[in-house]
Amino acid sequence: MTAATLIAALLVLVGIIGIVVPVLPGLILVLAGIAVWAVPRGDALAWTVLGVAVAIVVVGSIAKYLLPGRKLRDSGVPGWTIAAGGVLGVVGFFVIPVVGLFLGFVLGVYLAELARLKESSLAWPSTRGALAAVGWSILIELATGLLATGVWIGALVLGG
Repeated sequence: MTAATLIAALLVLVGIIGIVVPVLPGLILVLAGIAVWAVPRGDALAWTVLGVAVAIVVVGSIAKYLLPGRKLRDSGVPGWTIAAGGVLGVVGFFVIPVVGLFLGFVLGVYLAELARLKESSLAWPSTRGALAAVGWSILIELATGLLATGVWIGALVLGG
């Protein structure tokens, strides 16, 4: 196993972790890892794997935003509610590293929905809908990263 393959594996692994724990740009790291392996190798297999991985990441990234976004629109959660969740998520990340991102997002969405709907019993269903959409987004991104990684691992096994 070459040094490039080991570095690629490390980048891919950190990228997958970055998808699950949204602190790092997961899909970018997965692609960077595959590129670290493909570029020095430079043969048809390497370029094909990199091209397929890029295509998977592009399609997955589009789906990551379109599918949950449609679910949010259908549930009636406005875009500014998600923006409020994002802002409080970023603040939370710096107050309580890693878990503060999630806690801040939930709090931001809930407070925005409480301000909009004026009643706690109405704000929680909207908050749950927003959380479900974010969960779907993370699952789509994880599936995308794992699929791109699977293509790369398949090339390692089959093509060396």
